[in-house]
Amino acid sequence: MKHLTIILGVLLTLGVSAQTADEILDLVDKNMSSDNRIIESTMIIHGKRVSRTITLKSWSVGNEQAFTEYLSPAREQGTKMLKIENQLWIYSPSTDRTIQIAGHMLRQSVMGSDLSYEDMMEDRELKEVYNAEVIDEETVDERNTWVLELTAKVADVAYYSRKTWIDQERFVPLREELYAKSGQLLKRTDLKDVKQIQGRWFPMKMVFKDMLKDGDGTEYLITSIQFNQQIPEYIFTKAALKQ
Repeated sequence: MKHLTIILGVLLTLGVSAQTADEILDLVDKNMSSDNRIIESTMIIHGKRVSRTITLKSWSVGNEQAFTEYLSPAREQGTKMLKIENQLWIYSPSTDRTIQIAGHMLRQSVMGSDLSYEDMMEDRELKEVYNAEVIDEETVDERNTWVLELTAKVADVAYYSRKTWIDQERFVPLREELYAKSGQLLKRTDLKDVKQIQGRWFPMKMVFKDMLKDGDGTEYLITSIQFNQQIPEYIFTKAALKQ
């Protein structure tokens, strides 16, 4: 009878953990996802010898449409990217040409940063593409977190698995590790400066590190973010790339 009680207790605990993981992921998605958003940001790329700073503005609707314009420096100004569903185009003002990024090209670095085009295109909710399990609890930046292990449940995902540290009070990720199917660590991200904006918690600073390349990572600083705004439909057209 005692053994039966222990077994039932273990099964109950496992059930609660699985349910809790799904609930946690749902609350994270509610913070990090939105019907649409407009972001002004600065990207600081720390190379082996020098650092570069790029400013940009982005508009997105759900995870299907996104438009980004580079504002500075002068040599990058006017470069634009358009994502429609699983297609991506880039316009270069220096050549006045629009090219489509597809296939293996999606894994290439964006402007020499630690982010790939594939990273920038992936904006689906986590619960849509990953199964989650709570595997531990740890402290990150003096915040209590749940450690979740995420495993892909769809084939068309950039990273087979993730390990993510979720703030237990604010339900935002504070750290992430991204892995290949082989188990190799590909990228690490630290998310900081969490602020409450329009009723949700959101990290205003993200530090990305591609573990397969040299350099000290890429800082992504959000200077302004607005959720659920009116965005003109014409922005998400190829014609808008040359305007």
